[in-house]
Amino acid sequence: MVIAPSILAGDFSKFARELKRVEKSGTDWVHLDVMDGHFVPNLTFGPQVVANARPHSDLFFDTHLMCSKPEILLEPFAKAGSDLITVHVELEDQLASLLWKIRSLEKQVGLAVNPPTAIEKVKPYLEKIDLLLVMTVNPGFGGQSFIEECVPKIQQVYQWREELGLDFRIEVDGGVNQQTAAECARAGADTFVAGSALFGQRSLTRAVKKMHKTVTQVSEGYQK
Repeated sequence: MVIAPSILAGDFSKFARELKRVEKSGTDWVHLDVMDGHFVPNLTFGPQVVANARPHSDLFFDTHLMCSKPEILLEPFAKAGSDLITVHVELEDQLASLLWKIRSLEKQVGLAVNPPTAIEKVKPYLEKIDLLLVMTVNPGFGGQSFIEECVPKIQQVYQWREELGLDFRIEVDGGVNQQTAAECARAGADTFVAGSALFGQRSLTRAVKKMHKTVTQVSEGYQK
């Protein structure tokens, strides 16, 4: 079970310090949301921010590209130090070449699906990826409410993974807190992106450890 704090929910004026806080919380991952102001109605940061942060952190950089033209960003983010790069299934015609490009850059390959998109869209690509990200809010802004209707998507992807004998991770992002993380773990998720539910607490470390304990217990109970 992996907890991936979303750095966007931290104090962005102290990016390096917030990365250190994530490291000290005991998790190995940090989630980096890259938005272009076009694919989603918000704008965040580019590869230079990641490049500047990389020498100061040993965290696994889980980089989510919410961008209309990710093809121009794959190599810059790979060179900047991203460990995993996720693109959206909604890009359709470009998708096969995007996934191939990420793999050719020797990075882990992620595929994301938005709430309105049918989960069947991801099935042809499951053998080509290391992580499937089920968005549980419409991407673009933090602090949104979890969309319950996305839970069956997690269950379906988990079922396909079992049937096909694959080992990609199942990640959830959007409105993830202690309660919704447990619900997602019960459905089959194993990687949890959380922003305000972690950074909004007095102790980031306690919040991360509590969420990790919750999802681990739920998952172990579910598997039994």
